[in-house]
Amino acid sequence: MDGTDATRRTAQVVEVNDAPLAGVRVLELGHFVAAPFATRLLADLGAEVIKVEPPSGDPVRQWGAKVNGHAPWWSVHARNKACISLDLKAPGAREVVLDLVRGCDALVENFRPGQLARLGLDEAALRGARPDLVIARISGYGQDGPYRDRAAFGVIGEAIGGLRHLTDHPPGTSGLPPVRVGVSLGDSVAGLYAAFGVVAALLRRDRAAALGAVRGGEVDVALTEAVLSLLEGGLPEYGTLGTVRQPTGGGIATAAPSNAYRARDGVWVLIAANSDPLFRKLAALMGQPALAEDPRFTGNQARVANSAALDALIGAWAAGLDAAALDETLARADIPATRVYTLADIAADAQFRQRGMVQPVEDPLIGPTLHPGVVPRVDGTPAAPRSTGPVVGANNEAVLAGILGYAPDRIAALREEGVL
Repeated sequence: MDGTDATRRTAQVVEVNDAPLAGVRVLELGHFVAAPFATRLLADLGAEVIKVEPPSGDPVRQWGAKVNGHAPWWSVHARNKACISLDLKAPGAREVVLDLVRGCDALVENFRPGQLARLGLDEAALRGARPDLVIARISGYGQDGPYRDRAAFGVIGEAIGGLRHLTDHPPGTSGLPPVRVGVSLGDSVAGLYAAFGVVAALLRRDRAAALGAVRGGEVDVALTEAVLSLLEGGLPEYGTLGTVRQPTGGGIATAAPSNAYRARDGVWVLIAANSDPLFRKLAALMGQPALAEDPRFTGNQARVANSAALDALIGAWAAGLDAAALDETLARADIPATRVYTLADIAADAQFRQRGMVQPVEDPLIGPTLHPGVVPRVDGTPAAPRSTGPVVGANNEAVLAGILGYAPDRIAALREEGVL
């Protein structure tokens, strides 16, 4: 059997379950964060993902602290994927990729625009191999426009998309740089949109097929645009009123009280009593029921206008209780509140544990560890990963021989030529 027979679903590299995307095969030509995050979401929902990485490995393998020489990040980054090594710049790689494409429903990539074309993998070549292929491209600025060829990472998308301006304390209160949110949010949001786009394009493809038509799809996701789409009413506010939304620190510009307050033991506790009934409850809980009748705090607009004074009053009350007592007191009063969780808090949390969002996993590379569960929860989808991120080239034989049907001597030749 040669590469033209790749559509046969013979050996399954990763066990397929009864999840909604079972039977869908996705090829990942991605690196760093955005494309691998998109395919991880698809894989979590049952898709069979074949990840192509260079023989030196995806850069994320080297990110962060290591255990036994392996980064724990990789454990979740490549979970539920079959990983093969392939030097896309090697002359023999193009044919292997096209053989893979013939048996795939979708391809996800996050190279700079035009990079795949320079490797001989332009749209014509890809659709020549699979006319109904869904191609999802993630880039800094999109596949066209004046910034198309500029370099970008997630943090650049967060800055141009307007988020970095807002993740700061109010103007004039700090001379420090605007704060990063602490994760690769721009990349992850772009990956989320790419996964959503792939599923939407596959649905359209299948509708077309039911009518006897062949319809592929092109999904174009820009980091900058993915972040911009999160900014709620910011753009229409500017377009209508000319107002530029400004950072508000821990508060909310449109509702109060809603902020973090330091408890007696130094732990920050978030309190969101930003409606009239909730504020009345909070004022009573604080032993100051008259605050609800104070003209400065009567109605949300008044509370927002006087949020600094209100936050000072709530902060003084919160400082008299330890975080656990404060959290329990607010919960009994049915006021939305919580201490600000660390990862240690998350790992121990009964709600996360009960719903399978903290999954104990045995990783062959790093030993016992924890993974986040699958989001969204769709019936038939296991919360636990089917596999963790493997070593470089772990699934070369299974994919090339089992799926593409390459003979042993052909695989050996590819390895000798430096393609694998």
